[in-house]
Amino acid sequence: MAAKKFYAIAVGQKPGIYDNWSEAQAQVKGYPAARFKGFQSRREAEDWLLDPKYDPSPQKANKKNHVERGDTSPKPGEVTIFTDGGSINNPGPGGYGIVMIHDGGETELSGGFRLTTNNRMELMGPIVAIKELSVHNRPITLYSDSSYLVNGITKSWAKSWRKRGWRKSDKSPAINPDLWGELLDLIEKLDITFRWVKGHAGNQYNERCDNLAVTAARKSGLPADRGYEGRE
Repeated sequence: MAAKKFYAIAVGQKPGIYDNWSEAQAQVKGYPAARFKGFQSRREAEDWLLDPKYDPSPQKANKKNHVERGDTSPKPGEVTIFTDGGSINNPGPGGYGIVMIHDGGETELSGGFRLTTNNRMELMGPIVAIKELSVHNRPITLYSDSSYLVNGITKSWAKSWRKRGWRKSDKSPAINPDLWGELLDLIEKLDITFRWVKGHAGNQYNERCDNLAVTAARKSGLPADRGYEGRE
């Protein structure tokens, strides 16, 4: 059986993400200057749709901020943070997971919301981690398997969106401005480096964060993600 593909349409009858070609084709066939691309995962499709000039494949990643199987071990004198996030059915119940390591100790944090998105939870992880961090005068390295998060910071996408009044280069609204704005404010005076790490590839801390996020998303009585539900 062929692997399922996702089709991101940036310019077409109805832009968005589709999980079958016949429906996606109907949005671009005969449409002037249609712009679309197929991906193996929904997350890659989402990342590309946020910035169609960006190729989210690992081969195109910024090597300085790209870690696949390299050394992600905590360094003496530094703070190491791993985060992950996701939602069930996207949108749906979601959660984030965090592992913070410094001074020989580890701290785990997690939380969830009754209705949210994958990308909002990927952003929520770093926000919560930095807010809870008791050490701010040391170098910090934050690892995430979300290219949306890592490139949003390291390639200054989020800063550019904010300068344009939370508009992307094509004048369309930037998504999740509330969380991006909060994250930018939090890291402004920190010596922090964001690095992408391949997910589900055996990294013990990434796997632990994923487990924490999934467990949090499945809990009952989750609170509302006001930033998401308020705009519905």
